[in-house]
Amino acid sequence: MHAALAVHPASGNGAAGRLMESVAARLRPVVDRLDVLVAGTVEESRALMTDSRAAGLDVLVVLGGDGAAHQGVQFCAESGVALGLVPAGTGNDFARALGTPENPHAAVDLVARRIAEGKRRRVDLGRAGGEWFATVLCSGFDALVTERANRLTWPRGPRRYDVAILAELAAFRPRPVVLRTDVETLELDATMIAVGNTPYYGGGMLICPGADPEDGRFDVTVVGDATRRDLLRMLPGVRSGQHVAHPAVRTLKASQIHLAGSTLPVYADGEPLGGLPIDVSCVPGALTVVG
Repeated sequence: MHAALAVHPASGNGAAGRLMESVAARLRPVVDRLDVLVAGTVEESRALMTDSRAAGLDVLVVLGGDGAAHQGVQFCAESGVALGLVPAGTGNDFARALGTPENPHAAVDLVARRIAEGKRRRVDLGRAGGEWFATVLCSGFDALVTERANRLTWPRGPRRYDVAILAELAAFRPRPVVLRTDVETLELDATMIAVGNTPYYGGGMLICPGADPEDGRFDVTVVGDATRRDLLRMLPGVRSGQHVAHPAVRTLKASQIHLAGSTLPVYADGEPLGGLPIDVSCVPGALTVVG
């Protein structure tokens, strides 16, 4: 068994770097070879992963947050290399969706046990603009919030998203959007659209509560022409998924989506994917995960 541990030391304000040695120590007894890949940039990380794959890599374990997990997904998708996650970032939404413990020590113990047992699971991925995504693709108000949250250095953790929400509320207006799926077409003034392969984004917000990464379809949450007062009433319910009961919210399922109509930014897994228009596809079973 050949495994690699990909570490982004800056993840979680340095938490990943501090945990690196203890995580590696827990993995070494269950594998024949462990490569520790420490990278400060996306390009460096991909180069190190590629070198490990050339040597016959079986499992890639990513220690970091959703940004690090996103890079792991790009590498492992449709490759046969299984992905394991040890959360050590701000949001950890993909790890949360897979049922990975939030505590990194508990998470690596679970990953090590699953590696030893040879347990694997296949999950769906989204594909958009040439990029894979595992959690949620969003456009509109929530994408602007993500954009602002990524620029903030304070506060730490999910509270960054709360601060960004309040800042964006002051300026945002609904925009005309065309949402065309393999089932139906919607033309509306939209506040935001979230395409969920898994339920969570923004550090545990349950934006697409019905999303299941093993059903071959996205769950799409559409917030129509909502006022600031509507959003203020709705947002607290996003943590529990209760926002879908609001009259301005519509949910639907689809496997193919075309989004267009406005020059809004698009984010997936918290990473920028440019802007509208964009085509999004659900690819069943594209990723093998440990556990």
